[in-house]
Amino acid sequence: MKFMSETLRAERPTLGNIDQILGALSEEGYIAGREIATSIFLSIALHKPLLIEGAAGVGKTEIAKVMSRSLSTDLIRLQCYEGLDVNTALYEWNYQKQMLRIRLEEQTDHTLEQKENAIFSDQFLLKRPLLAAITHHKAPVLLIDEIDRADEEFEAFLLEVLSDWQTSIPEIGTIRAEHVPYVVLTSNRTRELSDALRRRCLYLWVDYPDFRKEMEIVRRKVPAASEDLAEQICAFIALVRKLDLHKVPGVAETLDWSAALVHLHRRALDRAAIEDTIGALCKHQDDQRLLRGPWLEAALAALDDAKRNGEGWDSALERITRTLKPPH
Repeated sequence: MKFMSETLRAERPTLGNIDQILGALSEEGYIAGREIATSIFLSIALHKPLLIEGAAGVGKTEIAKVMSRSLSTDLIRLQCYEGLDVNTALYEWNYQKQMLRIRLEEQTDHTLEQKENAIFSDQFLLKRPLLAAITHHKAPVLLIDEIDRADEEFEAFLLEVLSDWQTSIPEIGTIRAEHVPYVVLTSNRTRELSDALRRRCLYLWVDYPDFRKEMEIVRRKVPAASEDLAEQICAFIALVRKLDLHKVPGVAETLDWSAALVHLHRRALDRAAIEDTIGALCKHQDDQRLLRGPWLEAALAALDDAKRNGEGWDSALERITRTLKPPH
């Protein structure tokens, strides 16, 4: 990627040093480790896109949202999918309004050049996320979400935009960014991204949180959950993630499940509580069937024993994972 001019560097606000970024994330309710704060700091300081990979539901997209709020700027989101093309991501012409203008122009004595300039003007241009980010009145946070779902052809097109922050519209000309966006790309690794894209980005891997971190997240996001219930939830989730599931529950599912249990006035985990709320935890029929099997009773019994014995959850979960028989 080409280095940006010092003028552009000066125009973009920052979030301060790494410790200040940790504080800003915490104020926005995002529990982050130093690795995440360092990646955000370097992405802003070096004007580099930040590529974040990890399983679905671990908080990748939320990083971009928190950045936009902390920077007091707009979030522009490009949701990627198979078949995404340049026009959908960059711009389109408003053909209906153009046709109306053409009919009006027929009644005038304007030259052909004047008519074309009127028809292909900014008022008829529909700015899609990439062009909206390039032309924004101040540096926005551009979130390119689930880039791994887009085709390789679109990924190749994206390289040019990320390198030069300009694009050409045949009817108008070249448009260059006056305020270079903060860029966050996310990927669930459904396909391997190209080396060319990776070279242009800083890289961050976000894994499932450990027990302590997830406890802190639940207590922050679902304060109505008692500490005892939050401990049981996070311990049970830690065991569930060791299973061979179609869709491993992410932090989003942990929070949904915690809220569901609170709304049903559940104070502790048991089979009835889990079966009543399993739709918030597992989003696949086979996963629900597996959790409802004999493994559930064994897992709950092991967690109850650890709690009664006063064993620390970190060591208890490690021991239970080794001894608990996996379901079939």
